[in-house]
Amino acid sequence: MRSRLTLPKAFTATIVLAMLVCMLPHVVSDNGYSYQLVDHLGGSTYYGLNVAVSQSLYDYYFEKSHRVNSNNDFAKFVTPYALHPISDCLGQIYEDDEDFANGALMIVHQIPYEASAQPKYPVETIVGNKGDCDLFSYIAASIVKAHGMDVVLLYYESDTHMNVGVSLSHAPSNARQQAHYVTYSNVRYYIAECTGGNWQDGWRVGECPDSLQTAPVQVIAFEDSEQSAPGQVSASYQTLASSAMSVAVGPTFLIQGATATLSGQLSPALANKTVTVYIKINSLPWAVLDTFATDSNGRFAYAWNIEDSGICYVRASWSGDGDYSGADSRIETVTVLSVFFIILLGITVILACLGIVVLIVSRRTRQETLEPQPPEIPS
Repeated sequence: MRSRLTLPKAFTATIVLAMLVCMLPHVVSDNGYSYQLVDHLGGSTYYGLNVAVSQSLYDYYFEKSHRVNSNNDFAKFVTPYALHPISDCLGQIYEDDEDFANGALMIVHQIPYEASAQPKYPVETIVGNKGDCDLFSYIAASIVKAHGMDVVLLYYESDTHMNVGVSLSHAPSNARQQAHYVTYSNVRYYIAECTGGNWQDGWRVGECPDSLQTAPVQVIAFEDSEQSAPGQVSASYQTLASSAMSVAVGPTFLIQGATATLSGQLSPALANKTVTVYIKINSLPWAVLDTFATDSNGRFAYAWNIEDSGICYVRASWSGDGDYSGADSRIETVTVLSVFFIILLGITVILACLGIVVLIVSRRTRQETLEPQPPEIPS
């Protein structure tokens, strides 16, 4: 027999299901991504750059604010620190700053194009492996800025388009047309177009699409770009070996203001590796509790004084290095009762006990009143 939901019940079920879906974390099913590079434009020496993103780093950016109140807010999506390992790898190949910028363009030209309704952080775009002009521009700008180069975002509002401007030590020598640039604060920023699927023969620094050569453009500098992050991607030209991270918390049920002990293990047992511990309080976004360095056995320990109440989720992570991809621990749960709740619970128990005592006494008094009295014997 088929069950049937009435409209109110169906509506309620839909709302509950939507809330549950929103509470579930986005899972990075495959955290490994590869990009090809050549030693120079038209070169014959190929490199395979392997990049890995940990689940915790993805969740951190996924839950960050994506709100844009003005065009200048686009700068917050440039994250040089998180992509610094990619920049370091490109720096091993390219000594010239023009070649370096073209190497960054090679990477974004390999990501499939798909229009996006909202801005995303570079880590999100790398994991999703798709994006459009602004998402590609955030990645390219992050890589170039992490290399210490002067870079800006170029926003063509009338064309709803974005690309990057790069300051170079010399005019572009590989541009196949007259090099185009914009001047901002007396600095020339050469156009770097980030769209296009041909990574070997695509847009080069200094080349500009015809439709944008005379279009009005807004230069967005990076005074408000992210200066640090709790983790980084892993990047290497060799295959990254896997690693593992564990964390234990005890006790898992305690009162607000009490101290829990965190301990963890990085495998393989690598010393002096930075471990980041993330916490999530109830439905709030993931936040960084603290960072630690592993000891000679790859272990760490921490005394955590818990000031918040509710359900606390804990996860340990490390970003990996040039040999190993990063790793996350399982998410552990700690239930923390507030002091107010304990007091309220104690008062409730006391009142309940008093109520029981009063009830018992009243019943006994009533029974004594209702019991028949023996007849009086006349004297």
